Amino acid sequence: MGKAMTQGQYDETTADEPNEAAEEKRHADYKRTGRMTLYVRRFFRRPSAVLGLVLLVLLVFFAVFGNKFTHWTYQDLDFAALGVPPNSDHLLGTTSGGSDMYAMVVRGLGRSMSIGFLSSILETIIAAIIGTSIAFFGGWFEKVGMWCLDMLMVIPSFLLIAMLVRSSSGTAGWLWLTFGLTVFGWIGYARTLRTLALSLRELDYVRASKFMGVGSFRIIVRHLVPNLGSVLIINTVLGVVGSVGSETSLSFLGLGIKAPDTSLGTLLNEGQSVAITAPWVLLAPSLVLIALTFSVQLIGDGIRDAIDPNSRSVGKAE
Repeated sequence: MGKAMTQGQYDETTADEPNEAAEEKRHADYKRTGRMTLYVRRFFRRPSAVLGLVLLVLLVFFAVFGNKFTHWTYQDLDFAALGVPPNSDHLLGTTSGGSDMYAMVVRGLGRSMSIGFLSSILETIIAAIIGTSIAFFGGWFEKVGMWCLDMLMVIPSFLLIAMLVRSSSGTAGWLWLTFGLTVFGWIGYARTLRTLALSLRELDYVRASKFMGVGSFRIIVRHLVPNLGSVLIINTVLGVVGSVGSETSLSFLGLGIKAPDTSLGTLLNEGQSVAITAPWVLLAPSLVLIALTFSVQLIGDGIRDAIDPNSRSVGKAE
């Protein structure tokens, strides 16, 4: 009987081996999904985010290659067509001065996007370095740093930026406007990032880096800033909306971009005076501005939900 039991146990073990092999093969077929791949999948799983991305790509294409579809430039004047509605020669009509609205919108969109994206990226970089540095060093450095941030918050940045841009000449005004928006736009981000970095400085690997003699700047750049990557990406994308809004407001009031250059804000300023007699002058830049801010907002929301593990708006992975 002992021999029979041994044979039965052998048969049972032999029967289980194919199941174990199949289970191991099934697990081997699964590939580890990287973090960025997971974020991309979650982003494209949200229809509104994809819509925003497609719309933004179309706007970028329009700003870069839109001038290829007309023989007019934003500086050309057609004195034979003053304030005419859209037609075959002037696709979006002309202004009261004879400027082609299509060429003006292409130039204005490109200028507003350049200011918005460039200033937002620079603001995020400055805020990330200063905010995490204040949290990392702590002590008297943190007190002085927070006091400086509080003082900078009360500076009338809108007025100073307007004065800075008004003193510029020619087409260099957009560079000065970008510089002004960057100088005063990082302060609020730095306060937020400093608060988030307070918990990171107490992590074990940060303390181990200090103990091993790693330089402070290297710890900040290699460990603290990358761990705030999700927040930085979201702030950068959504910061474009704020930068474009600031540029549009300044230019609309005549305190930003000025001739011979143009932007969406200057076009809105020109169109508001002829909104009744020539509505196409106001309508075209208004629609483009709405499309730009709307697309960036959708992309920002999509990135936020893709990075947030608790978000349910993008479904569940199978």
